[in-house]
Amino acid sequence: MGINHYLKCNFPCDDVHHSWVIPNISIDRKKVKIIVISESPPVNREDYYFGGKESSFNKSTCIAFHDAGYPVNSIDELIRQGIYFTTAIKCNKKGYLVSSTTLKNCSKILNAEIVQFPNIKVVMCMGDFAIKSINYIMKEKIGRPVIPSGSTYKMRSGQYMEASVLYVPSYTQTGDSFNLEKSKRRMIAEDIKKAMKYLDEN
Repeated sequence: MGINHYLKCNFPCDDVHHSWVIPNISIDRKKVKIIVISESPPVNREDYYFGGKESSFNKSTCIAFHDAGYPVNSIDELIRQGIYFTTAIKCNKKGYLVSSTTLKNCSKILNAEIVQFPNIKVVMCMGDFAIKSINYIMKEKIGRPVIPSGSTYKMRSGQYMEASVLYVPSYTQTGDSFNLEKSKRRMIAEDIKKAMKYLDEN
């Protein structure tokens, strides 16, 4: 069954369009070692991770892994390597930002998604929404955030571990602006290398 079969949303959120997007894929959950969490789904579903090779999420993510020294042509190739992709917010945004209430609501769904994978070694938090959502989850589980507060630029240099899982704060690798921001491309590539190195060593 697809991942979305096990998830549901009953939350009324005013700052998102109610256009529920969960990866509808069948996957060997035991083989997944890395989860990449970006911020929110695109306005057009065709641009989501699983919209094919021409989707914007597919293209920008492949560019990010290529920058890091892992040339791939599709999300499917990365999934076969044990990397799973999702978003912190499950509906596309109405504006640039969303409320803490929406993030908390979606973090409950994200947690229900993550716990389906028993062998996770790395969680990549691609953008502020992803970082905050993971921290909401960890506050519920262990009573504290796993990634400290602060700018992503400063937090990137830290090593954030919990129960042998590495949490990597980074910038979002999806969207058209990604292709234009050279400094962020470099930092995202470094963060992907960190995640892959940890996986190789563990």
